[in-house]
Amino acid sequence: MKYSKVTKFFKPGMTVVDLGAAPGGWSQYAVTQIGNSGRIIACDLLPMDPIVGVDFLQGDFRDELVLKALLERVGDSKVQVVMSDMAPNMCGTPAVDIPRAMYLVELALEMSRDVLAPGGSFVVKVFQGEGFDEYLREIRSLFTKVKVRKPDSSRARSREVYIVATGRKP
Repeated sequence: MKYSKVTKFFKPGMTVVDLGAAPGGWSQYAVTQIGNSGRIIACDLLPMDPIVGVDFLQGDFRDELVLKALLERVGDSKVQVVMSDMAPNMCGTPAVDIPRAMYLVELALEMSRDVLAPGGSFVVKVFQGEGFDEYLREIRSLFTKVKVRKPDSSRARSREVYIVATGRKP
């Protein structure tokens, strides 16, 4: 997905949380948009090469200790963007893969509820299937503008899409 297509909401000085950050493409792009006065707090189970301007935490986002460490890095202030590119290891069976993926996107949405400032933006990779419509409805209830985008690199039959939600309601 071309970052500039979905991320027109980045502004200098913003604080961004990047979940499922490795190998670092979204974080690298965000750094160029928010500048030196901004902050990026990234987390992934996998290692990621250091990126200037990115505070990276390696660990499983589902683990309470990792989540606590991530929230400590965010601090008391609210963030302007939460991005999630998290995906489980896929086995190729939708009945197994989709629930695993939905669990991760629900956690990402929960994180955005906790740390996202009013007016903030949420970008999340989702795999269409059972639970998708309900998830999309939930996001629409929390944000003023919601779009579903299919990555250019994604195969036509792939269930992968990104939900781009802006204008977090107070």
